[in-house]
Amino acid sequence: MNITITINGRERSFDIRPADMLADVLRDAGFVEVKKGCDTGSCGVCTVLLDGTPIPSCSYFAARADGHEVTTVGGLASEAAELAEYLVAEGADQCGFCAPGFAITVHAMKKEFPSPTDEQIRHYLAGNLCRCSGYEGQMRAIKRYLEASNA
Repeated sequence: MNITITINGRERSFDIRPADMLADVLRDAGFVEVKKGCDTGSCGVCTVLLDGTPIPSCSYFAARADGHEVTTVGGLASEAAELAEYLVAEGADQCGFCAPGFAITVHAMKKEFPSPTDEQIRHYLAGNLCRCSGYEGQMRAIKRYLEASNA
């Protein structure tokens, strides 16, 4: 089947099988910034925005994205780089495998909650697994990033 998706502002067409997952279609098309971790939608590594909403692309059928807009962390490169500076400053960058999912999720959260509470941040980040840390560094970095963004 043929589908059309706008990815990072550019319309693309794909021939896919009905069971293809969005993460695989994106990676096969060269969007290797979309990482794969669990293949069950549990770890957050494959998170992309679908029409502005974060979704786990490893468990989302590509056919469902037909006619929609997908944003990868590559489409948010400058914002992700800015967040990365805060993560590094707080010692929360370690291996970096979770960083793309965190960046996508923080971007979406910032649009919904410009000044989120700690509880809202934790709720929004649920499902973004970091195997290197206890999340305290990420929390500090995100809060500092959001404060600076709102200043």
